[in-house]
Amino acid sequence: MPGRDEGQGEDAVKMLHTCLRVRDLAKSIEFYCGFVGLHEVRRKAIGDEATLVFLADEDERYTLELTYNHDNREYTMGDQYGHLAFGTPDLASVEAEVKRRGWEYWPSRPEVGSKYLFVCDPDGYDVEILETKPGRAGG
Repeated sequence: MPGRDEGQGEDAVKMLHTCLRVRDLAKSIEFYCGFVGLHEVRRKAIGDEATLVFLADEDERYTLELTYNHDNREYTMGDQYGHLAFGTPDLASVEAEVKRRGWEYWPSRPEVGSKYLFVCDPDGYDVEILETKPGRAGG
C-alpha cells in the first residue's frame, strides 16, 4: 500500500470511515448526533435502494457511515465485530446522560486502569465511551 513504510505524508493510508447498516435511520442519527455528539457532514441516496448518512466529530478527519436500506431487510451482526470507541474528557457527564435516558450500560472494570463505559446503539452495536486525557485521542 502506498505510504505504508513512511507512515506519514500525503501518500500515507488513512482511515476514512466505518460503515454500520442500521434499521431505523432517525433513531441512529439521534443516538450518534444527539448522544455521542457527532454531526452530519454528508447524505447520499443510492437510487431507491438505500440512503447513506456520513457523521463526523468536530475534526472531521474520520466519518461513520450509516447505511439504511429502504427494503427493511434484517441484518445479523457479524461474529467478528468488536465495538466503536469515542473519547471524552468528562466521562461522568456521559454516564449521567446515559442514566437519565434509562439506558443499560456497562462501566469499566477497575483492574483495567482506564475509565470507560459501554452502551448499545439502537441496532445493538456496542459503543465504548473512553475518558481521554488532554491531547490524547484515546484507545
